[in-house]
Amino acid sequence: MAKLNQILAVEKGVKASSQRSVTDAYHTIQKAPLLSGLSRTYQPIDDEGEQLPPESTRVQVKAEQVLTDVAKALAKLFDVTATKDWTNTVAKADVIVDGQTLIEQAPVTFLLFLEKQLVDLHTFVSKLPTLDPAETWTLDPNSEAWRTEPVKTTRTKKVPRNHVLAEATDKHPAQVQVFTEDIVVGYWTKTAFSGALPARRVNELLARVQKLQDAVKYAREEANGTTVDDRQVGDAVFSYLFA
Repeated sequence: MAKLNQILAVEKGVKASSQRSVTDAYHTIQKAPLLSGLSRTYQPIDDEGEQLPPESTRVQVKAEQVLTDVAKALAKLFDVTATKDWTNTVAKADVIVDGQTLIEQAPVTFLLFLEKQLVDLHTFVSKLPTLDPAETWTLDPNSEAWRTEPVKTTRTKKVPRNHVLAEATDKHPAQVQVFTEDIVVGYWTKTAFSGALPARRVNELLARVQKLQDAVKYAREEANGTTVDDRQVGDAVFSYLFA
């Protein structure tokens, strides 16, 4: 018997083929000349009159046949889709990571949803901010943030100074040069804080997401291996519609 993954493999092709058949049928029935035919013969008034051959045009498209062809194409699509959807209601598998069952008997539709969400979550986690590796960080219990060791630096102030180049005499004033000198006036003690995460923490989270992604993919493959129960619904639908 067929498996769900086999049905999924052919579904896309069946859908494309059915849509193409319906589209072709739609365009065909819009061409009025293809649905029209005629037959006519000519009879002169007397035997001396001109004889003309009979004329005829065959009907090339019959609407009932178009309906039959459309029903056949769509019935196959209905059957394949019904088989897939009915099987999806029973196709389930456990999500297991490192021997621990995180989710029991998850439906295959949920596994597909989870798989997509985990792709987005992996991207999110990979973009988490990390602490500057050039600093040494410790977790501060008071602020619940990471902090560096205090770093002490000086604060200086420029103070003008006079340098006497020549002492004053009774004939000349003193020659003085003015310059500035940096004088320590205080001390800064700086401690940096950060709400980012250590790189090792981000790497651990990424590893967990990756493990769960692998487990979900494995579970999906297992669920998709469920044996299908073929559903025949197309004939019933179109027997009613086009009867």
